[in-house]
Amino acid sequence: MLGLLLPLVLAGAWEIAVASGLATGRLLPPPSRIGAALWSLAASGELWMHVEATLIRVGLGFAFGAGTGILVGALTATLPPLRWLIDPSLQALRAVPSLAWVPLFILWFGILETPKVALIAVGVFFPVYVGVAGAIASVDRKLVEVGRIFRLSRLALARRILLPAVLPATLTALRTGLGLGFLFVVAAELMGASEGLGYLLVDGQQFSKPDQILAAIISFAVVGKLADTALVALTNPLVRWQDTARDSL
Repeated sequence: MLGLLLPLVLAGAWEIAVASGLATGRLLPPPSRIGAALWSLAASGELWMHVEATLIRVGLGFAFGAGTGILVGALTATLPPLRWLIDPSLQALRAVPSLAWVPLFILWFGILETPKVALIAVGVFFPVYVGVAGAIASVDRKLVEVGRIFRLSRLALARRILLPAVLPATLTALRTGLGLGFLFVVAAELMGASEGLGYLLVDGQQFSKPDQILAAIISFAVVGKLADTALVALTNPLVRWQDTARDSL
């Protein structure tokens, strides 16, 4: 609850500034107008439709991007020849801006849901790939040597030593990937979308409705925070044994 203090103070100060005539509130509406826009969208059911569309796209993109990132990151970290072969190309592609993929994905997949999910998956893939590969590469060699001293099989070594060692960093990478998924969904919903929070942003910009734009931004913030909280709650049991991981996650 303490985290709500700062935004509430800023919102109250801006409301007072507009009400007292110190600011016009034309381009940056006061919280009362933004709240009215949110209430209107929610009462009509339009807000929930847009939130659902965005969550489905982010969920699918996150599943594909995170799954691929974990797999490729694990392979490149454990197989040096594969790392030398593909990691330079992946690091170069990681520097490509998100909007640069839009025309190519439209050309390949059209303007329906496939290019939107693909773009989000690309945004999620790279932080998860880098996080998993870095986590595996940073495992202390002494831990592996201890496992070999106890004559653990490869499977037991991976399950009892490598997996616990890389889990905290991997879960942090998943949180980063989920955050980027919400960033990329805005670019994705520029591709001919007729629903979604990104569509609300574009619609508000086209019809000069700053209250709707800010309502969509606040919705993004709330939905993204709830999704991050849900991910932390689901994955915390996996690292409950490690105090530092609990504190950071």
